[in-house]
Amino acid sequence: MAFIDYYKILGLDKKATDKDIKKAYRKLARKYHPDLNPNDKTAEKKFKEVNEANEVLSNVENRKKYDKYGEHWEHGEEYEKAQQQRPNSNSNRQSRGHSEEDFSDFFENMFGSSSQRTQDSSVKFRGQDYKTELQLDLKDVYTAHKRTLTINNKNIRITIPAGIENGQVIKIIGYGSKGINGGPNGDLYIQFSIVNNTNFKRDGDNLHTSVDLDLYKAILGGEILIPTFNGKVKLTIKPETQNGTKIKLKGKGFPKYKKENEFGDLYITYTIKTPTKLSTKEKELFTELSKLR
Repeated sequence: MAFIDYYKILGLDKKATDKDIKKAYRKLARKYHPDLNPNDKTAEKKFKEVNEANEVLSNVENRKKYDKYGEHWEHGEEYEKAQQQRPNSNSNRQSRGHSEEDFSDFFENMFGSSSQRTQDSSVKFRGQDYKTELQLDLKDVYTAHKRTLTINNKNIRITIPAGIENGQVIKIIGYGSKGINGGPNGDLYIQFSIVNNTNFKRDGDNLHTSVDLDLYKAILGGEILIPTFNGKVKLTIKPETQNGTKIKLKGKGFPKYKKENEFGDLYITYTIKTPTKLSTKEKELFTELSKLR
């Protein structure tokens, strides 16, 4: 297997920051995503490479191992353990640090030369974890639903629980890369990016919104219909309602993650709208009212 330069795949160098890596990954993942490049084998291959590069470089520990051991980064721990178990006679060699010759000797003994790569069948290694990002609308996560993802040319059908949070990560066990020599597969980590295009502001399980009231209804009271995520609700407005008044609708917020039939609350703030373009008669009536006050 030829050495893969993950930095080159993302168009970066070793000085790249975590922010640089995240930005480059998102840009390339969108560019080569299978949904945007149907039946494009080259794009599929690029998408796989970009995901693999991000999986390694976006993880602090994995990146350190990759920078130190290169193509053998996944087996760096085995190298360290082997070095610790070597006789004290090698203390002088250890004191001056690990050289590239140390690395190559060790890995060639364990896995064979680069031309051979015949691995010791008695040594089992866990497969590499995969990491991906899934963008959803806020409305999508109000209810549980199924979604099909394409990972390494394989379609994976997953159920997304209602109430999942922006930035939340879930683990799908065994859907990473295959283990070596019968070792366990890696896992798939999915990070959710929730886009809110609604009039509701989400705060955990609670929702917040504002509702306009005309001046007359605020003063005299009445009824209004307001939208929620599961239909419209009729509200009774108390007479002399003040601007900025807040009310709570219990259980009309967002579903609680993995808690069936449990919901947060909906908080509504009333904004009173002052009438404009008054007629002469209306102005006279308001003048009469002001005199009464």
